[in-house]
Amino acid sequence: MSLVPAGTLVLEAAGAGRAVAAFNIITLEHAEAVIAGAEEAGLPVILQLSENAVKFRGGRLLPISRAAVACAEAATVPVGLHLDHVKSPELLRQAGEAGYRSVMYDAAHLAYAENLEATRSAADWAHANGLWIEAELGEVGGKNGAAPLDPHAPGARTDPDEARRFVADSGVDALAVAIGSSHAMTSRTAALDHALLARLAKTVEVPLVLHGSSGLPDAELAAAVAGGIRKVNIGTALNVAMTQAIRTHLTPADPRPYLTAARTAMAATAAAMISALN
Repeated sequence: MSLVPAGTLVLEAAGAGRAVAAFNIITLEHAEAVIAGAEEAGLPVILQLSENAVKFRGGRLLPISRAAVACAEAATVPVGLHLDHVKSPELLRQAGEAGYRSVMYDAAHLAYAENLEATRSAADWAHANGLWIEAELGEVGGKNGAAPLDPHAPGARTDPDEARRFVADSGVDALAVAIGSSHAMTSRTAALDHALLARLAKTVEVPLVLHGSSGLPDAELAAAVAGGIRKVNIGTALNVAMTQAIRTHLTPADPRPYLTAARTAMAATAAAMISALN
């Protein structure tokens, strides 16, 4: 297998009534581990890099992206590459040059009209340059190091009628929805609003994306897929596995033992969560 456009993997999953897992990577070990987990599960996977991860890497998109592409091309399962939570127009325009064929443009922090205007502009550019684009409506909390949002707070959910209009007017290819998950959760205790998901799945004509999935137990993940989610974003669960393994295997000088343990732990986490979706 080799690199496959992430949008293609999402559409294939949608056609089969399932979801594809998309893992946020920060280091080369993340990428290697996610692919190892996908190979163990025997299923496609998406590697995604967030704008915050690019900032962590000194603002340089190309080095880690090229490493991820090399990992994908050596994989035995289909692997997609996706740029996640992009707010910077400059970074958006670097996506195609770095080998990305899909991007998530995030203007969900803005009021509806401003979100729509910014997203429509991003979608027009993306489509003109051959990129598949995801957006968000109804902000999922816990971004940028903030405390996880109370998923039951007023205004935290995605309105189905607004979502239908937003997709039609913006032209995006997929929509991330707020239905009870939150970014950065280290415990798997979140519960989704499945009635809302059912309404969204009936109303919105593009694939639905779930962010903040690390905080969901397996049963909730499976129910989300059954209810119409077609792309499941996971990040924190990998980082929890990585840091726990490093603490356990930390050495005075040689990084290889603890990085090996971290990679193994992340691969096991990825395999388990991919399998939970299918």
